[in-house]
Amino acid sequence: MHKLVQLALDFFDPPAAAPQPARAEVFAPDKPPAPANSAQGAPENIATAPLPPAPPAVPLPSLLAPAEFRHPRANREVLLGEAVVAYALQRARRRSIGFTVGPDGLSVRAPSWVTLSGVDAALREKSGWILRKLSEARERQQRVEGGRIEWADGAELPYLGAPLRVVLDPSHGFSGKGGALLPAAGPAGQGEGGSSGSTGSTALCLHIGLPRSAGPAQIRDAVQAWLMRDARRHFTARLEHFAPLLGVRWTSLRLSNANTRWGSAKADGSIRLNWRLLHYPPAIIDYVVAHELAHLRVMDHSPRFWDTVATVVPDYAALRDHLRDEPAPLW
Repeated sequence: MHKLVQLALDFFDPPAAAPQPARAEVFAPDKPPAPANSAQGAPENIATAPLPPAPPAVPLPSLLAPAEFRHPRANREVLLGEAVVAYALQRARRRSIGFTVGPDGLSVRAPSWVTLSGVDAALREKSGWILRKLSEARERQQRVEGGRIEWADGAELPYLGAPLRVVLDPSHGFSGKGGALLPAAGPAGQGEGGSSGSTGSTALCLHIGLPRSAGPAQIRDAVQAWLMRDARRHFTARLEHFAPLLGVRWTSLRLSNANTRWGSAKADGSIRLNWRLLHYPPAIIDYVVAHELAHLRVMDHSPRFWDTVATVVPDYAALRDHLRDEPAPLW
């Protein structure tokens, strides 16, 4: 019997799968670096005309309030530049101090013999990297929240990288189980009845056989059921395309709804793919499919594995970065 080995794409996304946490390491410092001194000269007044009325005074505390990044399990905080960073500190048997910036914030693992001041000094040394990653994580979360789908007649969501509008069709005027893709009525970018959509570029509508009085949960479940059926169809076709090119044989496909994985593979040829991949352009889906099939040849993420992926998806690195950087919409 083959030993089952399961490997997953190293990418985190809240259903929106979240990116893999950024990590850095430094060796435990002997002492904290000395603070840099800086001086700022007074600006020269060169105005030759009367100045406009001064704006209302802003309270001093709001001017001085620093940015703040707070981990939900924070047990220590430090001032990095002008930002307060509350981080989760964990002692571990290791030789160096490790930093991880994930969706929750900054986590630090440090040897037990390093003092707290030594940990803070290491954080200050890497402050530029830490603050950049924390800002990127916050901006990504804001994009995720801004892309939350509002489930109603006319809701829009990405489908194969393009906008798709949901149309409630109580007459069930289409063939197909549960729903059907149909061209948008009117000129390109206009929806039913010629009304302009929110994106102004929707070319397809997903007609769902529900009454117009249907509630958000009912609409969401009907759309998800249709997308899952379509995902199985699309994924199967791409597995059949790439498997011969990679010289492998897959045995089964299961759809995943996981929050932390886009796909996985086992040595027996079973493949699991997240149906939410259907939000992304076809090239992204092809990368994930090829990634999992390549694991049937190389069960790790060694250079040989990536060389295998590159034989069928040469630009896999750019596609992988896109998948990590662009969150799927929240449901």
